[in-house]
Amino acid sequence: MHHNPKHSQRWPLSVTTTSCLIVFGLAQALALAWPFEGSFKGTPQGWLQCVSLAVLAWNLDRSQSRGQAFAQGWLFSFAWLLGSTWWLFISMNRYGGLSAPMAVLAVMTLAAGLALLYGLACVAFYVVSQRSLGVLPRACAFASVWVLAEMARGTLWTGFPWGAVGYAHIDSLLQHWAPWVGVYGLCAFSAFLAMVLAAERRGYGVTSRATLGGIVVATALLCLTWITSPSQNTTDEQQSARPLRITLLQGNIPQDLKFAAGVSHALRDYRDALLTGTSDLMVTPETAIPLIPEQMPEHYWAQLQTHFSNGSQAALIGLPLVRRNDEGQVQYSNSVLGLMPQVTPASTANYQYDKHHLVPFGEFVPPLFQWFVRLMNIPLGDFTRGDVAQPNFMFKGERIAPNICYEDLFGEELARSFADPNHAPTLMINLSNIAWFSDTVAIDQHLHISRMRALELGRPMLRATNTGATAIINAQGRVMQRLPSAVQGALTADVYGVHGALTPYARWVSVWGLWPLTALALLTLMIVAGMAHASRHGQRRFGP
Repeated sequence: MHHNPKHSQRWPLSVTTTSCLIVFGLAQALALAWPFEGSFKGTPQGWLQCVSLAVLAWNLDRSQSRGQAFAQGWLFSFAWLLGSTWWLFISMNRYGGLSAPMAVLAVMTLAAGLALLYGLACVAFYVVSQRSLGVLPRACAFASVWVLAEMARGTLWTGFPWGAVGYAHIDSLLQHWAPWVGVYGLCAFSAFLAMVLAAERRGYGVTSRATLGGIVVATALLCLTWITSPSQNTTDEQQSARPLRITLLQGNIPQDLKFAAGVSHALRDYRDALLTGTSDLMVTPETAIPLIPEQMPEHYWAQLQTHFSNGSQAALIGLPLVRRNDEGQVQYSNSVLGLMPQVTPASTANYQYDKHHLVPFGEFVPPLFQWFVRLMNIPLGDFTRGDVAQPNFMFKGERIAPNICYEDLFGEELARSFADPNHAPTLMINLSNIAWFSDTVAIDQHLHISRMRALELGRPMLRATNTGATAIINAQGRVMQRLPSAVQGALTADVYGVHGALTPYARWVSVWGLWPLTALALLTLMIVAGMAHASRHGQRRFGP
């Protein structure tokens, strides 16, 4: 074939295809939190996610070259990721002081870089999945490469899995398999369905008894897991005998005032709420008190300690802490302190949780990127990490596992606390402050992420946030109560912890992490590649 150097340098997609992939990539972003209906800013739309990804699958299944497959996967994913995380611009420009052009460039560069993983995944699909294969092998191959790309995005360089397509299915039929396979399993299911819907039918039917038997067995297993899914209900035997009355505080301190004029308001409002609250447990958002105890007004911290040590209540309070390492260097941690009865005023607290999974640029500076951070004005931008699995907060028979802000994106890390069923958490509490992104769809995206963690791990998830979404989520991932966003308030509810049996996902992820899904995806690709090789060999042998 004659090679035309000029032609090889051209963009391999037509204008129509390019436009189509951009539109449906953005549609997939909207599917994660549809902002145009409902009481709040974003409701998940699983059907729209499947349709959007099916458009990519349709084009990919008809690709004519590796370059075309890469361009399709990259362009679609760039639009999807940009549409999912555009609000990062607000944190960098409005609150970080980065110029608008630089902030736009930074968000686009992040989306473009992460989209490379999906472009490479589409190349792998093109190489492995031959046209002689039937629809099911091609769908399995697409599901495998897609979930590998999703897991790579959630793992490499500390991971940034925000916007994984499985979150669009927190209310869809696929939700019933979340307690078995987690959000990444739902990503694979949605990719499989997309290719089944979109793959070109070439007249290849099910002719092998082994293939037919495999389909029957797989269908039976799916039906069994559906019927027995922990997402259906929690038995009375699993719930605590008595509820814990919990108040979640939402201070609504504007981010641009949080570390300046808003400090005095935060100190006053949270102190008053903590001292006058009557619930068993009071919970503040992340860094609700934006000062280390040594910087607080005189007697401020001692007053809180005395109140909770002498009463019957407890509090989980988000604030930064400072300590010195072995070399004498000062280190900050993004922490939660627990105050409980019988704690003497002389002690700091009898419980401390330090955030483990830090936010790049916001809480730690990646290597070689000091220059970028110097362009912004973000306080407390370099924290030290806590351990992955830290002790639970023990109170009135409940084992409470705090997590801070976007730590709840990493279900495989939260699951580490479930390795011992006898000491697994009975409640999870997320303390967040995403006022960095104003009152945008990021709030509801984060809510759906917390809902997925509750569904995966079979435990209620409570959210105490600065500006939203402060909410009570039950063990089935349903929002039971929620405060409106961008208002000051308190959400009080009786919450029952869940004891006993763990979800299948919690059992296997707590022991092996994501390796079983990785191994299954790689094994599937090997099998499909073997089928493609056998098909090519048969065509050469028996073809004309």
